[in-house]
Order: sequence, then C-alpha cells, then structure tokens
Amino acid sequence: MRTDLDPADLGPRPFYRLLTAVVVPRPIAWVSTRSAAGADNLAPHSFFTVSCVDPPIVQFTSVRTKDSLRNVRETREFVVCLATEPLFEQVNATATDFPPDVSEFVAVGLTPEPSARVAPPRVAESPVALECVLHAAVDLGDSTVVMGRVVHAAVDTDVFDGDPHAGGLPAVGKLRPLARLGRDEWSTIGEVLDITRISHREWPGRRPRPVDRGRWDS
Repeated sequence: MRTDLDPADLGPRPFYRLLTAVVVPRPIAWVSTRSAAGADNLAPHSFFTVSCVDPPIVQFTSVRTKDSLRNVRETREFVVCLATEPLFEQVNATATDFPPDVSEFVAVGLTPEPSARVAPPRVAESPVALECVLHAAVDLGDSTVVMGRVVHAAVDTDVFDGDPHAGGLPAVGKLRPLARLGRDEWSTIGEVLDITRISHREWPGRRPRPVDRGRWDS
C-alpha cells in the first residue's frame, strides 16, 4: 500500500518538506560570495550537484532570493567549499539569517583565505574549494538554479590517495563530507560501498546469438 500525495493539494511548504525528506542524502554547497560593496557572505545550499563535465560546471539552487544569489548576480563569482563533519556546527551556523553586511566568516569564527582566480574568499578550514564564475542563473518558480564554471580547484594535499597529477584522487574517508537529510537531520559518510561497473558484453548470463545482417544481439 502507498500513500498518494498531490503537490497542489498538499501545498508548497509541506511538499517541499516531503521532497527534502526523500531526496536524500544531499551534498552541500558551502557557498562563499562577495557583494559589490565588498561584504563577504557564506551559506550552505543543499540543492547542489555537478551539471557539466566539459567545461566543468557545478550548480546550486537558491530557494527564494538570498544573499548568495544577490551577490552572484552582482559580481558573477562564487566559491563552493566542502562542508565537512568536523565543521558541522559552523556549517549549520552559517545558515543563520545574518544581515547582508555581516560576514558569516567573522560571526561563526571561520578563516577567510584568498582565492586564486576569484574575489570571494575560500574557507581556510575546508579541505576543498571550487572557484567559479557565473555560467547561467535560471529562474524556476520561487527558486534560481545558479550554474558556475569551475576555473580553479584548491584541494588539501593530505586528502589525496596518490599523486593528483598522476591520477590520484581525494579519499572520501579523509574528506569526511556532510550531507543534508529531512527535517533538521544531517548525515556523515557512514559505510562506503565499492562496486565496479561492467559492460553489457561482460553481463552474467549473456548468450550472444547470430541475427540478420551479420550483427550480434544478446
């Protein structure tokens, strides 16, 4: 048995709460921006993903117009920092509705670090920072999807397994990322499952058979 729910009947806010309870876990974009007047802002956004490989583009969604969105529209730059388990309380605290002229870096005790390619600072305590320039901002109802082209990545050397210039990648156990769940719930990385993808040719039980025109089918 299932419970059927119509978004129109339930209403926007209750259905939003339902969506965030079932679209889980969600990675967090800890977005650093700087206003045209020079005020720094830092806020977590849990609607976040990679949107393109070449060029590298990441996206986050601003539900309604918040300081992050206003600043990106003014300056066309932002930085996505990794929200990590050791920084859990600070990440949550930066979601507080501070006035636009108050820097969350100062308010919650984080260290702003100069970025290499953009004006907004990185979070020095975070092991990963993706410096971005605005690619597009798409308005959808009460929300805006912000897509940024990654122009620089700064990653702590000690989180890599192997040489990054020779294929080494950051180890998730060293990154310790946070994710958002429903309600006021968050999650840590927990158990990591490892499985290799295989091609259709390697699929168990596949029995090739001849077909017309000299081709093979499964």
